[in-house]
Amino acid sequence: MHFFKGLSPRTVGLLAAVITVTIWTAFIVITRASAKGALLPFDIALARVVGAGMVLGPVGAWLVRKDQRARAASGAGRTGSSFFGLSPLALRLTALCGVFGGFGYASLAYAGFFYAPAIHASVLMPGSLPLWTSVLAVFILGTPISRVRAIGLVLIVAGDVLVGGASLLHAFDGGDIWKGDLLFMSAALSWSTYSVLARKYGLEAIRVTSATAVFAFFTFVPTYAFLVSVGAIESHLWTAPVGQVVFQMLFQGVGSVVISGITFTMMIQHYGPVRSTMITALVPGLSALGAVIFLNEPMHWNLLAGLACVTTGILFGVRQIVAPPAPVASKA
Repeated sequence: MHFFKGLSPRTVGLLAAVITVTIWTAFIVITRASAKGALLPFDIALARVVGAGMVLGPVGAWLVRKDQRARAASGAGRTGSSFFGLSPLALRLTALCGVFGGFGYASLAYAGFFYAPAIHASVLMPGSLPLWTSVLAVFILGTPISRVRAIGLVLIVAGDVLVGGASLLHAFDGGDIWKGDLLFMSAALSWSTYSVLARKYGLEAIRVTSATAVFAFFTFVPTYAFLVSVGAIESHLWTAPVGQVVFQMLFQGVGSVVISGITFTMMIQHYGPVRSTMITALVPGLSALGAVIFLNEPMHWNLLAGLACVTTGILFGVRQIVAPPAPVASKA
């Protein structure tokens, strides 16, 4: 990105980390607060997809035309693009990243907030990212798990069990919080898959974020419209205050997708997927604190213990960061 031009790789990585952590923290608190408003989970997901698509669709088209001009000038063949020239990545990569980083993550995460409180999301979403990413990186990237990182992952699992295990025990009493917990962990798995794929293929931040947004727009919007029309899902989109819809488009679409999507991918380029997710150690604590202060959510002993385990586990992984590898050029 031109905004970071001239800065050292270390500075770029640090700025990307700060922006990502700030938006992710706000995402958890704001989305849980939004779950008590007029919009339903798929309504918020639609606002996210449309808001991001309106910004990144034109950006993707510009990137495609830029690539075509560059390749034409050099005498090379046509560059890989898809979705009517709006995605700067080939169809296969667009679909892979779009399913996990766009469609899947948004649907799972927003649904989770309607069952479980923000404090649970604070532990289970950012807390599970290092766990899932480390496991996936072993099989997809061949990245070994060191002894120190293994200790961190054990602590993360212990924290997840402390938080999610209690809600599972209450499932027999008719509680629904466990559903949200499982959705949060599934959302983390979906995002981890996206981050590992971005690293594997060396995808440039703005390109993969644009491709993800374009895919989500062309798949989620018609799916949403069809399911609402046949009565399979309920929608409050047309009865909700316009201000709420616009706010969700701006925060969820532009903020959470466009800005944090790019900065998170930049973190992957500089630190790798495992180290990048470890850097998010501040998110569980900050978002849990925000839930207590702004949403008046109670902090029970098991939540506090789980938060401590997850944060400590992530910090064990951060100790592995010595020097960030050089950014990987786009192969798309």
